Amino acid sequence: MIVYKFGGASVKSPDGIRNIAKIVSSVQEDLFIVVSAMGKTTNAMEVVLDFFMKAEKESALNKLAEVENYHREITTELFSDKSVAENAVKPLFDELKELITTGIGTDYDRWYDRLVSYGEVISTKIVSEFLLMQGIQNRWLDMRQLLVTDSNFREANVHMLESEKRLKAAVDFDKSKIYIGQGFIGTNMQGSPTTLGREGSDYTAAVVGNLLNAESVSIWKDVPGILNADPRIFPDTVLIPELTYMDAVELAYSGAQIIHPKTIKPLENKSIPLYVRPFGSPSEAGSVIKASTSHPIDIPVLILKKNQMLVTLRPLDFSFILEESLTWIFTVVEKHRLKVGLIQSSAISISICVDNSRYLQRALDELANDYRVSYNDNLELLTIRGTNPEIIKRTTEGREILLQQQTRRIGRFLMRQI
Repeated sequence: MIVYKFGGASVKSPDGIRNIAKIVSSVQEDLFIVVSAMGKTTNAMEVVLDFFMKAEKESALNKLAEVENYHREITTELFSDKSVAENAVKPLFDELKELITTGIGTDYDRWYDRLVSYGEVISTKIVSEFLLMQGIQNRWLDMRQLLVTDSNFREANVHMLESEKRLKAAVDFDKSKIYIGQGFIGTNMQGSPTTLGREGSDYTAAVVGNLLNAESVSIWKDVPGILNADPRIFPDTVLIPELTYMDAVELAYSGAQIIHPKTIKPLENKSIPLYVRPFGSPSEAGSVIKASTSHPIDIPVLILKKNQMLVTLRPLDFSFILEESLTWIFTVVEKHRLKVGLIQSSAISISICVDNSRYLQRALDELANDYRVSYNDNLELLTIRGTNPEIIKRTTEGREILLQQQTRRIGRFLMRQI
């Protein structure tokens, strides 16, 4: 069997969903399909959540109505029989309205997973019903019942053994050649909805591939494959046809958006190749990530992460930054879910580059109990794999470099616009 994952860009329009049907109709193998929320639905549901948490329920319901209208426009074009989509989707929006009307926003992360997770449920209902209408038999699954996680809400980790037990009980390819489930979402052992982190649908596909012993996993994107840089930022990008698992982990850790960082481990553990294929040109090969490649990557790879913060800590009493201090600092960093991109220390200070997340201020407040805390915001972190002086000059020109680290192979530059 094989696993296909279709992201939000693939299901953002009726044409995209028709294209999914076209791609799926040519598959001969048993197939498990993982689908994300449609278009920018997750972003929109985060706005709904923000209103809800502020007890602005009318504003939350008005924003939810926009989300519902967006989906209704898609289903109106896809289905000649309007009752099909209405019966599949309307009850889900009714559930959301009930949650918003009666709920009290006390825990942001728990409510995030409870409300935002509906985006994937709604999109998979529409895709499943459309495939059925096209004569493509399939069974819809609710991953909130099957993918078991811990209770680390918004960034949950999958319990593989319990998930394997539930998933294998639900999937029987003798009864259906195609199954459809949601990316990004799961459930903890108490039955509360959880999510796996933004862009976590890739991770879902990898976990399903691992648990069902897939021959391969394919992620369908709106790009030709894995490129050496983001074409929206850097000109003259080049396709990388083959990468090793180690290559992919390094790129994901540095901030490459093409693959979710947690995706690689479940695949590497069972040597399952991961294909990144162009949704708009399904006959093209795209890129593959696997155990070994015929040629190493021989072109520079550039990754730019925006909205970065440089946080510098100095002891209040001018003491040294000792190992036990570092342990406590990074305990606070982990506690507040900060993503560290760069670290540099001296005898009496440590500087950390982190994402500017909603948890950052809480971490700074806690660190300020024992350290003088200063920071620079609105920074960019550029990682260059395969660095050389010409590329460094070209990509950092017009920027002030606040911090840099270089090895023989990789250069990292924390910068801001001059």
